Amino acid sequence: EDPSLERHFKGHRDAVTSVDFSHAKKQLVSGSMDSCLMIWSMKPQMRAYRFMGHKDAVLCVQFSPSGHLVASGSRDKTVRLWIPSVKGESTVFKAHTATVRSVHFSSDGQSLVTASDDKTVKVWTVHRQKFLFSLSQHINWVRCARFSPDGRLIVSSSDDKTVKLWDKTSRECIHSFCEHGGFVNHVDFHPSGNCIAAGGTDSTVKLWDVRMNRLLQHYQGKS
Repeated sequence: EDPSLERHFKGHRDAVTSVDFSHAKKQLVSGSMDSCLMIWSMKPQMRAYRFMGHKDAVLCVQFSPSGHLVASGSRDKTVRLWIPSVKGESTVFKAHTATVRSVHFSSDGQSLVTASDDKTVKVWTVHRQKFLFSLSQHINWVRCARFSPDGRLIVSSSDDKTVKLWDKTSRECIHSFCEHGGFVNHVDFHPSGNCIAAGGTDSTVKLWDVRMNRLLQHYQGKS
């Protein structure tokens, strides 16, 4: 069947940079260059909420697994945790010394990993918004960072053309994948946790096995 338009959400005043669904809450969150977040209900006739607090473009948004929190990262160098309700209260993390490109909750909702143009990946506790540690072996902007489904590993991708795999407990880089001809914009784990996919500016998507650190698949897009 051909896709058909289900809902059309209108409200941002500039380009939309990121979206995420909450299956638990039947909501959608979006971040925009207009410095706002918006939370949209999938139920017809329910009003949208506009959340203001960031001082510059919002580049990444994500619901916590329970749907009770939303994390956002911004060009204002901060990360905010929002309660997605009428009040739209948020707490702010003075997170990085440059633009925050990526935010991601662990599957248990207890930790948050952030990635930034300051070349670091940082891990935080969600409950008390406490900084835990930095991972800092990238030598250029870090575009994306993700927890593995079991929370034991972190993967990050960077403009230094590498994808790095980290052990969360030891905080060591356990492998660096350097087979990209361009900046690596996005990376994520397969739900099984056994492989990662990374996409870059060289029009490729690569799949690696994280148990044997070997390339599984190389997809070449149209340049």
